[in-house]
Amino acid sequence: MTTLPQQVEENIQTRALLTRGDHVLVATSGGVDSMVMLHLFHALAPVHGWQLSVAHFNHRLRGRGSDADARLVKSTAHRLGLPFFCGSTNVKSHAAARGYSLEMAARELRHEFLARTARKLGIRRVALAHHADDQVELFFLRVLRGAGGDGIGGMKWQNPSPADTGLKLIRPMLDISKAKLLAFARSTKIRFRDDATNTDTDILRNRIRGELLPLLRRRFEPALNSAVLRVMELTADEAAFADSTACGWLKNRKPAFASLAVAVQRRVLRHQLRSAGVAAGFDLVESLRRSPRTPVIIRSRTSAVHDGLGTVTLQKLTIDEFDPDQFTADLKRSSGKIIFGKARIDWRRVSVRGQTLRTRIKGMEFFDADKIGNRIVLRHWRAGDRFRPIGMEQVVKLQDWFTNRKIPRLRRRKLLIATTESGEIFWVEGERISERFKLTAATCKQLAWKWTRGSN
Repeated sequence: MTTLPQQVEENIQTRALLTRGDHVLVATSGGVDSMVMLHLFHALAPVHGWQLSVAHFNHRLRGRGSDADARLVKSTAHRLGLPFFCGSTNVKSHAAARGYSLEMAARELRHEFLARTARKLGIRRVALAHHADDQVELFFLRVLRGAGGDGIGGMKWQNPSPADTGLKLIRPMLDISKAKLLAFARSTKIRFRDDATNTDTDILRNRIRGELLPLLRRRFEPALNSAVLRVMELTADEAAFADSTACGWLKNRKPAFASLAVAVQRRVLRHQLRSAGVAAGFDLVESLRRSPRTPVIIRSRTSAVHDGLGTVTLQKLTIDEFDPDQFTADLKRSSGKIIFGKARIDWRRVSVRGQTLRTRIKGMEFFDADKIGNRIVLRHWRAGDRFRPIGMEQVVKLQDWFTNRKIPRLRRRKLLIATTESGEIFWVEGERISERFKLTAATCKQLAWKWTRGSN
C-alpha cells in the first residue's frame, strides 16, 4: 500500500512539478493540510536536493487566533531549520476599498505576498496544500455559479500565479483526501490549528462542505470524491482541447467560423474579449455568437460587435447610447396596466387600513402608494443611478449593486426601473424595492405591482 509520502513524491515526479535542486516556497497557513505538506517536503527534500523556505500570510481576520497560526508556523519552520517569511495586511480594509468579498480580498493579498516573497528569494515554485476535498467543494461551488468547462475542471496540478505569471504554483496533493491528511497528522503527531471560519455557514463553500456533500455521500454516492474528480479531469481535458483548437483557428482563420463546433466558437470569441481586457461571461459571449453584427454594451460607453466571421471588435459609444426610452404613467385611478417594451405591469391601489399588510410574492411587489404619488416613470438603467435597497441603511450606486449581485452587463441594460415623478427609484426589476417605499404600519394605501415579460 502506497504511503502518503510516497504518493506525494510520485505526484511530484509524474506531474513534473519539481526537478532536482529546485528552491521551493512552501505556503503554510497552520491548518492540517499545509502543516502536513510542510513536513512531507522536509522529509523528501534531502533525497531530491530541494531547498525549502516557508511563507505564512496573516489575514488578521480572527484576532488572537490568526496570530497563534503565525506563531505555530514560525516555530515549526525554525524547528525544522527552514527560513521563515511572514506577511500581514488588513484584509477587511482591502475588501471594502475594492468592493470584494473577504474571501476574494484575502486570496488576492495572499497571492501578492507569495509572489513578492518568491521574487525576493529568486524562487520560481510555490507549493500550495490544496487537496481532493478542496477540488470537490470547488466543483459544486462552480456548478452552482454556472461555470464553464475551465471552471468545472477545477484547480490544476500546476499553473501560473495570478500575481506573477512567471511564478508557478504547484499542488502536489490534489488527489489526496482530507481524511488521509488528518490521519497522517495524528499518527505522526504533527501540530496544526483549526480555522474557526471554516464553520461559518454564511460562506457558501462552508455550506457545501458541511451540508451538501455529507448529504450526497450519505444518500447518493459514498465514493463522491472519486466520481467528481473523474468528471473534473475529463472536463478539464476536453476544455483544454477546445481551447487549443480555438487558438489554432485564430492563427489561420480556417475553416469558416460557422463550421466550427459551438464550444470552439465560444472560445474564439472569449479569447478576443479577454485579450481586450473584457470579462467574457457566458451571456456576453452567447449574445455575440448568436447575434452577429449587433452591438452589445459591455461597459459604460463601450460595446462589442461580432462580424459573424469570428472577429470581435470594440466600439466607443456616446453617453446618449444608454437606452433613452422611458414612459410616464398616471396612477390616479384605482387600477390599470402599463405596456413598456416587452414588459407588462398590472397595478392597483387599495386601502389597507385595518388589514394585514402583504409581503412580496413571486412576480409581484407592494409599495406605499402615497409615498410614490400619482405619476411614475418607467425607464432603463442610467449612469449615476442610486437607490436604497430595502433592509439597507445607505444609498448605493446601482452599478455597484449590479456588480456585487453578479448581474451580467447585458442583462443590466434590459432591466426596468421605476421612479417617482421627482426621479427617486422605488423599484428595480427582479431585485429589491426601495426601503423608503416599503409598506409600514403607517401605510394607508397600498400599490400592488405585478409585472410579466413577453418573449424576446
